[in-house]
Amino acid sequence: MAARILHRLRHALAGEGGREEPAGGGGEAEDCPESSELEDDTEGLSTRLSGTLSFTSHEDEEEEEEEGDGATSEELEVTPQAPGAAAGTEDGGRCWGEWVSAAERPGGSLLTRQLQELWRRSRGSLAPQRLLFEVTSASVVSERSSKYVLYTIYLIRSGQFDKAPATIARRYSDFEQLNRRLRCRFSCDMASVAFPRKRLRRNFTAETIAKRSRAFEQFLSHLHSIDEIRRSSEFLEFFFLPDLQAAQRLTCTGMYREALATWANAYRLQDRLGVCSSGRFLLTLAGLAVCHQELDQLSEAHGCCEQALQLLEAQGSHPLLGPFLQAHIHLAWKVGKDKRHSEARLQDLRESGLLLQQQPSLKECLIKEPLE
Repeated sequence: MAARILHRLRHALAGEGGREEPAGGGGEAEDCPESSELEDDTEGLSTRLSGTLSFTSHEDEEEEEEEGDGATSEELEVTPQAPGAAAGTEDGGRCWGEWVSAAERPGGSLLTRQLQELWRRSRGSLAPQRLLFEVTSASVVSERSSKYVLYTIYLIRSGQFDKAPATIARRYSDFEQLNRRLRCRFSCDMASVAFPRKRLRRNFTAETIAKRSRAFEQFLSHLHSIDEIRRSSEFLEFFFLPDLQAAQRLTCTGMYREALATWANAYRLQDRLGVCSSGRFLLTLAGLAVCHQELDQLSEAHGCCEQALQLLEAQGSHPLLGPFLQAHIHLAWKVGKDKRHSEARLQDLRESGLLLQQQPSLKECLIKEPLE
């Protein structure tokens, strides 16, 4: 159908400038095969659009939007249809000639607007994210009494670009300890999980380091694919507990800038692992708030307190609730934000006897929290 319409348009335009008779002198129009003009024109349009053309009905388009798989703008299907126009065919689609005419009118940017709209819609229907583990570097560390390889691992969410990646640095003995603890608790689940064996020689060759790097990636990915292990404290704390301990030590010694970077990495690790409602995560927000405040970054500290209070909204009592409310009230006054809700909530908790009149500060709670 589309090929015949293009054929008629071509001959109509040719007729205005003088019609050429086909070879052989016949006055009848020659047949237009389905594979000639349509393929050439479609190829040109596809090249200019860098996309895939699809002539589907409106119902098909809605189904594709609901089942979108997070394609990029180059993979999106383009359904050319003028806004506000009635469907030209029985199945709700528009024929090729009608769309070409709409694109050639003053509103010729219709297709660009449609691409932009499809892209905006597709961003909300991305495929479920998957956590990837990638060993990005490995370095040989020599100390007085030992020599070992330190592996740097990135935690990456598929389908998303992380401006600030979540990273850990672990040695073989750290992985071995994790493997041993998990096998003690999840012996059945761990039966199919492979772990690289120890070597007596050639532990520091490039070949051995490369093989172990790939083995550790597969090891962590396999563990993360098992529900019970993925949610276990042994697996989760392997990633972020060392950062929390280091950040706490740096905060206690007044090295707030260094502590802030470590708290921030612990935040990203817990975010990637999906444990943003745990007690460890609240402690991380407390560390971020304290360091931001000590570095005179009051707006950032206020934001951390607000996030923590949102997580604590449904809890009537928590050891960090009072300190967070006090810190939020103080910071809101400093940055000119509304603090009435926090003041009322703090007063209600005190009147109900859930909080003492004299609460420790957020920094005091952070320093005294045992992290083992």
